[in-house]
Amino acid sequence: MTARHPFLEHNGPIAFAHRGGTSVAPENSLRAFQDAVDLGYQYIETDVHATSDGVLVAFHDDDLERTCGEKRTIAASTWADLKSARIDGTDPIPLLEDILSAWPTIRVNIDCKSEGALVPLVETIQRTNSIDRVCIGSFSDSRLQRIRATLGNRVCTSMGPKEVARFIAASTVRTPFTPAPTVYAAQVPVKQGGLPVVTERSVALAHSLGLQVHVWTIDDPLEISRLLDLDVDGIMSDDTRALRDVFTARGHW
Repeated sequence: MTARHPFLEHNGPIAFAHRGGTSVAPENSLRAFQDAVDLGYQYIETDVHATSDGVLVAFHDDDLERTCGEKRTIAASTWADLKSARIDGTDPIPLLEDILSAWPTIRVNIDCKSEGALVPLVETIQRTNSIDRVCIGSFSDSRLQRIRATLGNRVCTSMGPKEVARFIAASTVRTPFTPAPTVYAAQVPVKQGGLPVVTERSVALAHSLGLQVHVWTIDDPLEISRLLDLDVDGIMSDDTRALRDVFTARGHW
């Protein structure tokens, strides 16, 4: 497909290092992102939360228990509180700005995980002049609407949950569907609650609307190949080496 936004200007399907990958370093750590960059990845995926004092961190969960072994939430902690936390006991929690600054040519897919992260996310994108190299997604339709309203037509976003539901309906029972002007991709799982999402028909529908289809989170090489055969436009994986190997074998790397 011809890219409609600078974020999507790429020759062939896109390989996304999901949370930087988890093969050799903890998820969402600077070491994980550096490993992905060293492997040749041009696209990485991360998540954002905001601390109680408005600092935007690249972190998936809303609390530290699973990854850092600490029973406290991001939203109730100051940035000073979090500086001593270690992901998997080894790596500090990075700021989104650290990631954008460390690799100024890398494109970053960002999942906005909380209401508190909205304003810091917008401010970080504006301050770092990163709007052409980020794509914003969220499991909250209202968050996406606010991001689109604030950043305007230059922002690249993926579909929110209600938009995905209408997209699935359009691809199965052919109901009308018109994406929002700043929606450039359907970033979806293979299935949702047992219902197939990524099918030959849904990919064709997306392409007819000028949208790309990015699938998460796929680690199995056979499934990666099957999805590429369906002509999807991007795949997110925790197994950055498996994803690279399949892309390489198929001439996409």
